[in-house]
Amino acid sequence: MVIDFQSTNFKADQKLLDFISSKLAKLDHLYNRIVNATVYLKVNRVADKNNKTLEIKINLAETQLFVTEHDRSFEAATDNAMTALKHQLDKVKTKQASA
Repeated sequence: MVIDFQSTNFKADQKLLDFISSKLAKLDHLYNRIVNATVYLKVNRVADKNNKTLEIKINLAETQLFVTEHDRSFEAATDNAMTALKHQLDKVKTKQASA
């Protein structure tokens, strides 16, 4: 799976990018029709401590999945996003199995 990273208001370090890539690679094992993924990392200028925003768009062969998470760190947001994406992938697989 090809993963494209875009960061806004900061420069993402390689350790963070590798962490997110390893998490997304696990999705490839669950569903082998993933074409590519785009990850948007943003640091919002707000007083709230949950100022990190992670958006992941995954292109499948037949549809797209999208999730947005806000948290104190990108790692925590990634974990939350992975839970949501696994749930969405399960729905796609169930829908295909019933068709």
